[in-house]
Order: sequence, then C-alpha cells, then structure tokens
Amino acid sequence: MLQAPLSEPSFAARLHGEIRRDRPLIVTAAEAEAARFDDTCPVLVTGMGKVRAAMELTRALSTARPRAIVNLGTAGALKDGLNGIVEVSRVVQHDLPDDVLHQLSGTHHGRPLTISPHPGATLATGDAFIADGRTRRQLAAHADLVDMEGYAIASVAERFALPVRIVKYVSDRADESAQRSWPEAAAAASDVLADWIREHLA
Repeated sequence: MLQAPLSEPSFAARLHGEIRRDRPLIVTAAEAEAARFDDTCPVLVTGMGKVRAAMELTRALSTARPRAIVNLGTAGALKDGLNGIVEVSRVVQHDLPDDVLHQLSGTHHGRPLTISPHPGATLATGDAFIADGRTRRQLAAHADLVDMEGYAIASVAERFALPVRIVKYVSDRADESAQRSWPEAAAAASDVLADWIREHLA
C-alpha cells in the first residue's frame, strides 16, 4: 500500500510574553533573530515574508494593543559602507509597482511610508531574498537596505494607528554571498539587537 509522504511542518508564529499597553511589541521574522532577546518586552516572531508578517501581526493586535511596534531584524545592504545597526525612516515595496497600479485604478496600493521625521535609511521590502549583484544595483537606486517584512509591519501599524520603529542589523550585502553569510549573521544580530533593546526600550 502506498503511503503519502510526510510533509515538513510549516512555521508557526510565536508570541513570547504578553502584549501590554505600557510596553512596545517587538516584531521579528525569525527565531534566530530573537534568540538572545530577554523578557524586557513581548516578542512576536511572525515567520518570513510580507504575508506572514502582516497576517500574524494583525492577528496579535486584534486581541491586545501595545504602546508601539518595534520591528527588529536583519537586512541586506544595498549600498557599500552600511553595517551594524541602522534605523529606518522610510519604507517602500520593491515588488509592487504602485505607480502602475495608480495609473490603472486611480488609487494607491503600496505608497512609500515615512515612519520617522528624522534622517534615516530607506528600506525596500519584497517577497524575495535578494542574493545577486544585478538586483542589488537596481534596488540601490531607490533604497539603502532590503528585507522581506518591514513594509508589511509598518502598514499594519499605520492601520492600527500605532507608532512604529524599524531597526535593522546589516547581515549581508544582498549579493551572491548573502545565502552563505545570513545564518551566521542572524546569530550575531540577535546579540547586537538584544543590547539595543536594553539600551533603548528597557
């Protein structure tokens, strides 16, 4: 008798701690990024990609409201010279042509979001892990960093009228070396971001 192959388990989002009105909610994509975080603030690990980030954060906020949203995680550098901790002031989607959709429909479906009036990096979000130099050069014309969740998290925060901060640790160069360097960099990021939490959110 033929047996159906066992499927690999899918990622399940996890909320560490309790969402409270007097604490910000930290949102990150991967358990590796959150591994060294302490219990200073609740932490929601959503899984990777815009859909997972938007879905899991919306579900969490439907039952409890934090003081603010803080997205911590890793990002690829689109420009040379970026390293360590970088705070984001503006987010865009690199895989949704808002200008074309606006021409077709007369409405915006993914406009750039300014999340801080202070000077900072522009983060391009899309559902692709960027790991080639050609795409890196194309994206660098419009942004400084690239990730897979930041825009979605900022959009949900805006919809719930919550302040949001996005702070990224530069994990790779978003080129052909990215897939090799990310796993080790994610572990280093967790240490550095844990220190940032203690300094800025404690």
